[in-house]
Amino acid sequence: MVKLAQARKEPIPVYAEMSSINPVVMLPKTLEAKHEQLAEQFFGSVTMGAGQFCTNPGLVIAVESPSLEAFKDKVSELMSPSDAGAMLTPSIHNAYCSSKNTLIDNPMTRLIAQGNAEGANVCEPAFVEVNADDFIANTALHQEVFGSFSMLVKAQSEQQVIEVIDQLEGQLTGTIHYSDNDDGEFVGKLIQALELKVGRILFNGFPTGVEVSTAMVHGGPFPATSNSQTTSVGTMAIDRFVRPVCYQNVPDQFLPQELQAANPLSVNRRVDGKAD
Repeated sequence: MVKLAQARKEPIPVYAEMSSINPVVMLPKTLEAKHEQLAEQFFGSVTMGAGQFCTNPGLVIAVESPSLEAFKDKVSELMSPSDAGAMLTPSIHNAYCSSKNTLIDNPMTRLIAQGNAEGANVCEPAFVEVNADDFIANTALHQEVFGSFSMLVKAQSEQQVIEVIDQLEGQLTGTIHYSDNDDGEFVGKLIQALELKVGRILFNGFPTGVEVSTAMVHGGPFPATSNSQTTSVGTMAIDRFVRPVCYQNVPDQFLPQELQAANPLSVNRRVDGKAD
């Protein structure tokens, strides 16, 4: 798509959201304190809308611990009897099933839970796990499954969590589940790693759902989007549809009303670098 647009006689920009697995990092003390609550929130997020959100939490990263095992057990309890609802089209459903089964059948993954779906194009949610060494070494495990699917990457240490993030492609979002009892120095390192990989960093939530606000960035480095310098949601999205023009020494009567000295439209603007 981007190549076609650039090859036109008059090239046009393309702003496409293309792929994202939206890593969710769960820190040890937070998991210990509320693994059941996190499991319930994760299940709700990954199954919302049959997982057909570009901000679906497709990757969970955590250090191995008894609390992580309890989190997995709760997710399995919730997911095994469930379905995630009908997908939008038969082709989307077929693609989901194919991609999901490829990762479930991969010898490096282990199935944690799979739902029970009945009916045309109904999404059967799934959750698999892989150890961090295998995930880092095999980029085939990094691919998005568009639908109600997620992968748990089990790390041996906090440093390995960073190594996993460093191997990811560009993403729309990155999430950190943190409490005051977790290591603040490590959280700082996590944020630094995620800043290079995602367009939105959030704490103690899940990425599905996008607030339309001036602060929102719904974009991210390639291949999450074709242009990481813009957002498709929020007031900054206007930058996708405008082109700057400079008017130098133009008599006031010939200027657009937005630029005339009297400011007849009362627009917010800056004059000589100061708010007018």
